[in-house]
Amino acid sequence: MTFRFRFLMVGLLLANLSFAQAPVDVKGAFAFAAKQYEGMLRSHPDTTRFPQSTNPDGTPRDMKSDWWCSGFFGGSLWYLFEQTGDPKWKEAAHKWTMAVAKEQYNTRTHDLGFMLYCPFGNGYRLTKNPAYKPIMLTGAKSLATRFRPDYGVIKSWEGFKDRAGKRYEYPVIIDNMMNLEFLFWAARESGNKDLYNLSVTHADNTLKNHYRPDASSYHVILYGDGGKVEAKKTHQGAEDESAWSRGQAWGLYGYTVMYRETKDKKYLDHARRIANFMLNHKNMPADKIPYWDFDRPGEERDASAGAITAAALLELSTYGGPSAKTYFKNAEQMLQSLSTPAYRANLGENNHFILKHSVGHKPGNSEINTPLVYADYYYLEALLRYDALRKKGGQKS
Repeated sequence: MTFRFRFLMVGLLLANLSFAQAPVDVKGAFAFAAKQYEGMLRSHPDTTRFPQSTNPDGTPRDMKSDWWCSGFFGGSLWYLFEQTGDPKWKEAAHKWTMAVAKEQYNTRTHDLGFMLYCPFGNGYRLTKNPAYKPIMLTGAKSLATRFRPDYGVIKSWEGFKDRAGKRYEYPVIIDNMMNLEFLFWAARESGNKDLYNLSVTHADNTLKNHYRPDASSYHVILYGDGGKVEAKKTHQGAEDESAWSRGQAWGLYGYTVMYRETKDKKYLDHARRIANFMLNHKNMPADKIPYWDFDRPGEERDASAGAITAAALLELSTYGGPSAKTYFKNAEQMLQSLSTPAYRANLGENNHFILKHSVGHKPGNSEINTPLVYADYYYLEALLRYDALRKKGGQKS
């Protein structure tokens, strides 16, 4: 979701990076992605049906605009336009971006960063289309309504029932860290300091309540009166105390963004701790694409977790420190793995998605070992970041 990626310190850092691994073929990866998404556009003439995944019977799974993933397809189309410069991708991206516009008024979801900022934010960055800005500012106001000052966090879902059947009314999930970048943008563009402040407050309380001593994250924190933590649970992870891999990736990405936006070193330190937990975990596979849960080795991999982690590590590598090279090299390896036939689809297959082997919600028996639209989005984002970093360092893919 982060596209105003600033390469501060890049020249100094990358001068010392050695590229012993064969570089990822970014141009080839985008050429393949373009062919797949040409097929996706042909198979999706209706802009009320957003590409999401594949059903168990092999048919495409499409969703409506109020689904949390509705913005990723438009965002990926913008990335294709950014890399190729071909106006056909600009036209398609605009069409699928505007298809989500009505969600600017949606106050019943915390996912407006994904839904609005991925398509409109990329579109505004690349084209400065004046129609996009007010839609995003309205959406940010809608998102901010879910923040309760006395709780100090943005409410994620309308409610949550744990696996024992107990219901809670104020759940906050680690995924919510990904929507703060949207609020930071809106704070800058509107001059509304409250949006900045509530983002910092949410991030601070998430850091305090979501994280274990080893820097792994719970998925769901349940808040009660006055912001008291009532329980720490999971929804999409294997167990309450396990480390759901995509949740770890969301946190890594989110706290890297927090450092970029605030320059508060505590966020950088925390992002590094998360990265080190993931990369040094005994169950991290050799190809660096995590199992769907770090505590379920040998089960399904999650390509989406790998793609999100790669994008985050690439930004984290630009902020220096003794592990900067390690972060870059691991991100490069993740992209290399995702670009092989083990994870990348055959042309014309996989319902035109780019990547295979992601896991959405295994405990819910949903989207297991399937393509997922956000895996494609973060894969393309990571490729663009990787390419930019190599060029900044005098290297070309």
